[in-house]
Amino acid sequence: MDNMSEHNLETLEEKLGYRFRERGFLEEALTHRTFVNETGGGKDNQRLEFFGDAVLDFLLSDILMLQFPASREGDLTRMRAALVDETSLAAIAASVDLGSYLRLGRGEEKGGGRQKRSLLADAFEALVAAIYLDGGLEAVKGVVEAIFRPLLASGEVLTGRDFKTDLQERARLARGELPRYQLKEVSGPDHDRRYTVEIYLGKELMGEGIGRSKKEAEQAAAKAAMLVIKAEG
Repeated sequence: MDNMSEHNLETLEEKLGYRFRERGFLEEALTHRTFVNETGGGKDNQRLEFFGDAVLDFLLSDILMLQFPASREGDLTRMRAALVDETSLAAIAASVDLGSYLRLGRGEEKGGGRQKRSLLADAFEALVAAIYLDGGLEAVKGVVEAIFRPLLASGEVLTGRDFKTDLQERARLARGELPRYQLKEVSGPDHDRRYTVEIYLGKELMGEGIGRSKKEAEQAAAKAAMLVIKAEG
């Protein structure tokens, strides 16, 4: 489905606080591979997604280094991981209704692609790259700072929480058991692997997590399990 009307693109630009000089970058960032496969033309957003991931890591590293000069490398790494994990990026994408602007193939559209976390997170990374290519470093830095400042106010991000360690202690006290992590699947192309990890307490499946590394996926799974245990009181 093609949502590239002038009105739609201008509305998205207003939400982002950035006006593109070359609309082609924006259109590419919003184009999923299924649309290109079905129509046989144009560029999909996979290359921009790859680049945007690196741009985002660089910008957030700079922001965190300046804002938390006394923090150690491990804490900074966990803070950055919390900011750029799939759940966080998908939530940011949803906050600007990014899914409604995407060009998707008919099958992806019918399959609920506009609400898929992985698809939304990837599109947001592509959008970051598009802004960088269109306006340069200062332009994309301004957009990233405006978006991520509210997340930096989150206690979970600021403390760089290690959910695996937190869960291990909470599970031991609440259940008398230690969590067990199991790799469910590895998907995606070589340059953009996605790891899905399930987490169990005993034989009970407590949830799953997705990340760009096995460690990141385990942290996401531990976070999901923590929510379940907290809900149990």
